[in-house]
Amino acid sequence: MSLGERLLELRKSKHLSQEEVADKLNVSRQTISKWETDSSTPDFDKIIPICELFEISTDELLTGNKEATEEKVNNYSMSEEEKSHKRIGGIVFSIFLYFIALAWIMTSVAALKFDPVISSAIFLLICGVATCVIIYSCIVYKKEKTEEEENPIIKKIDEIVSIITLVVYLLVSFLTMAWHITWIIWIIYALVMEIIKLLFMLKGDNNEK
Repeated sequence: MSLGERLLELRKSKHLSQEEVADKLNVSRQTISKWETDSSTPDFDKIIPICELFEISTDELLTGNKEATEEKVNNYSMSEEEKSHKRIGGIVFSIFLYFIALAWIMTSVAALKFDPVISSAIFLLICGVATCVIIYSCIVYKKEKTEEEENPIIKKIDEIVSIITLVVYLLVSFLTMAWHITWIIWIIYALVMEIIKLLFMLKGDNNEK
């Protein structure tokens, strides 16, 4: 589609006559007619006013790339509620994967007679996928203002839980000497904090409603 055809289509979509468009752009009706028939093209200083009149980007006007423009608008216009749902879904799925990983490491060697090395590798792979899902969900669908910034209670809870986690981690690690696996305690800590944040976030959303 040529530039003139696009201008004609845009004018009709706005239900405007050539005279009305000419009046808004401070040009003659004959100039609009020449643009639409590709007899001439708009001057450079008329590109922005045309885009503002038809509520489109310069890229859409010059190239007709409407789909890319709409896609960008949709990406940037995702509501906080939609982000919240996607973030919660990602975290819930990652928690499920962590439980799968724990169930696997507890049963694969003793019950299924898997090689310990292979079993540990699969366990780490599942944990890695779960961690990537959490990171992706929290970064891509991050709220503009986090709950921690708005709610000092979460900060206090985080401080207390982190201290308790450190004590438990060191105690269990020294008593069992299983340093290769006690790091899971920190994963549990991260999950607990995410659940607490979600609870506060859901409570806040309910209060707003």
